[in-house]
Amino acid sequence: MTLAVLALALALTAPARGAEPSPQEVERLLDSNGYVEALRELGPDVVPVLARLYADAEPERRARIANAFYGLGWQSEEARRVLNADLETDHERLRLSVQWAIGRVSADDDVVERLLTILRSDPNALFSEKAACALAHDQIHLTEAQKVLLYAGLIDTLSSPDARVRRDAIRALEIHTGQRRGFQPWGASEARERSVRDWERWLGDYESHL
Repeated sequence: MTLAVLALALALTAPARGAEPSPQEVERLLDSNGYVEALRELGPDVVPVLARLYADAEPERRARIANAFYGLGWQSEEARRVLNADLETDHERLRLSVQWAIGRVSADDDVVERLLTILRSDPNALFSEKAACALAHDQIHLTEAQKVLLYAGLIDTLSSPDARVRRDAIRALEIHTGQRRGFQPWGASEARERSVRDWERWLGDYESHL
């Protein structure tokens, strides 16, 4: 086959600009190595197709699609909606994939609130810890003003009765701000309270400069 004929064949089989790729093509790419970059080449029109496939898939397949959403990092209400339904699933692999992916497709304040709730009170320590990781690394579409809600929630969590939860909250704050402000999760309660008040003053100053 000549290069000209090959180019024509590829042009005829590629999805048209602005057109959704077929579910069959997306399914095929999901099964390939390097599937995230392969899906990225199809452009943002692939996201609604992935969301529909997600809704009809079994949990392991959903986890792979959630990983695709994570890797693509494209904001999408369709993706947020389907992921949101599994944010508290008992399926471990799917739950973790969803916790990490949902902030990479959404700038919804409710996502932050739900992840904060998981951090503070989920009975499974793994889900709680990984919610903190998602809050630290994966809320990529938040505006600076929206980060006030995130920081306020993490600062509030520093007063948790669970030292492990306090540890995860201060780690997330440190990742965002580069600061600990003297907070020690296993420190004396009086010292922790002073540090929390210092954090609250810091947040007021941060918000006043937005």
